[in-house]
Amino acid sequence: MTSKRDLKKSIYVACGSVASGCMMTKGRISGIDCEKMEEIMCKIALAQVRSIKKVSVCFDKTPKSFDGDNKGYRKARRAYYKTCYTELCKKLRNDLSEIVDQINSLSRQERTAK
Repeated sequence: MTSKRDLKKSIYVACGSVASGCMMTKGRISGIDCEKMEEIMCKIALAQVRSIKKVSVCFDKTPKSFDGDNKGYRKARRAYYKTCYTELCKKLRNDLSEIVDQINSLSRQERTAK
């Protein structure tokens, strides 16, 4: 499992890559709808902020609630963080793939309009 710092860096890189692709599309394809591209950029920023906020989660149980059994506590904590991590990655991946689809549809519309 990665650290929170590495996970946040990965989120920044993924969202930054999609944002740079959006800016490249906006700059290279003339006549593209700039307002829609700006809306897409806002969606990228919102997805990034939401994902960064979800990185910092806390396991709500204490070792005492497991009757002094550290193995049970560690196992439950590890399962909890793994579930949170997979849900976070899944949600971010879905959000970014929807955004990329929107960027592609805008660029396709402009190419077919010519």
